Amino acid sequence: MSVRELVVLGTGSQAPSRTRNHNGYLLRWDGEGLLFDPGEGTQRQLIFAGVAATAITRICVTHFHGDHCLGVPGIIQRLSLDAVPHPVIAHYPASGAEYFARLRGACVFAEHAELREEPVEREGVLATGAFGELSVRWLDHRIDTVGYRLVEPDGRRMLPDALARFGVTGPDVGRLQRDGALTVGGRRVRLDDVSVPRRGQRFAFVMDTRLCDAVFQLATGADLLVIESTFLSEHAGFATEYGHLTAAQAGRVAAECGVRTLVLTHFSQRYGEADRFADEAGAEFGGDVIVAADLMRVPVPARR
Repeated sequence: MSVRELVVLGTGSQAPSRTRNHNGYLLRWDGEGLLFDPGEGTQRQLIFAGVAATAITRICVTHFHGDHCLGVPGIIQRLSLDAVPHPVIAHYPASGAEYFARLRGACVFAEHAELREEPVEREGVLATGAFGELSVRWLDHRIDTVGYRLVEPDGRRMLPDALARFGVTGPDVGRLQRDGALTVGGRRVRLDDVSVPRRGQRFAFVMDTRLCDAVFQLATGADLLVIESTFLSEHAGFATEYGHLTAAQAGRVAAECGVRTLVLTHFSQRYGEADRFADEAGAEFGGDVIVAADLMRVPVPARR
């Protein structure tokens, strides 16, 4: 059975706290496991979450501030320790290649796993496959930072009653999907007769950034948007100064972009009450607002 869910491994900004680990987010998307921004302690958080290293197929780093990458050495070493059999691809801003090299070679270990580095040189599509299309946009932080977007291709949903009415069964269903039409019992049946369009699901991951066009481009039509909300509006000046968003800005993005489920994360340690983030974002966005907590699992919303 395919699984599409976000496994939250850490939600704190800058430094871990008693209740929030450094960042870390694993998107399980059918057979793919995209590990975003593994901060310090991510390897241990995977154990607590009950997720094996073999689930990881890609490592996606947004930028090279420590709370978004200090877990990379442990993750890379765990891939080899657990003899992960498939290649794992690492994406990160190309300007940080020196930092990634240091993280990869932070200490002595026997590297057996196949880790392929594919640095981000420019905006656009990074990879395509059965999972869909993975792309990036440049964000507005204090150093080079990218946001990620995963889009499943649009498809068709077959209608069982219509298939039965036209007598399309067994292998003919696949042939109809492939060819667009076929003849059954002397009658021509078109794909449109027995199916309806099925919109591909969309996921967006937006970390440290000021509000900018790229944030809206990444979030447009997202079924699940994971977005930083480091500050509340009372500290909007700090957000602008240090290149971050407020919960209200995150809510505005979700509202304007037609997001279905909004996941807030990357919280400053200055705040103790998580409900305030939900209230502030909810004042802008009328959909589902989730304040992320460590080890939470968030399913990608079912198709409408």
